[in-house]
Amino acid sequence: MLNSMTFRSLICSAATLVLSCSLHAQDRGYWRAISNNAKAITGDISISDTRVTINFYSYTIAHIRALNAAEVAAAFDADASTGGNGTLYRLNIPAEKRFLHKNTLCGTSDTQWMATYVAGRELKVAFFSGDSVPVLSMEALPNSMEVCGSFTYGR
Repeated sequence: MLNSMTFRSLICSAATLVLSCSLHAQDRGYWRAISNNAKAITGDISISDTRVTINFYSYTIAHIRALNAAEVAAAFDADASTGGNGTLYRLNIPAEKRFLHKNTLCGTSDTQWMATYVAGRELKVAFFSGDSVPVLSMEALPNSMEVCGSFTYGR
């Protein structure tokens, strides 16, 4: 028989897992391009557990971690107090890959990272190049050569 501390611990662990999975899943599904960048470069986007599809091209993604409020604020110029959830993914989109109007995501660099942020019915996505995990802070991002661009999508 489980004692009450073990039972509470199991319940808390299960609740944390469910909350973590539901927050991570908010960016899933089909999103329409609404920002000028998204309309000119990527078109609509679709995200699943293991893939991102951009302009009918599909790429494998790996969930790295959730973003904290300060990282979301830095990467997406969002108010850290408004809520919403962010996620960092690893992916590999070759520099030669052309999307709408023969545009690339990161110029002559491979796209290695994707950060997402969902607030209400909007999805914001930022792409990054470089082998190292991007530093998502107000101090680092303005000087980073690895920031490729950000895009806004809606439902």
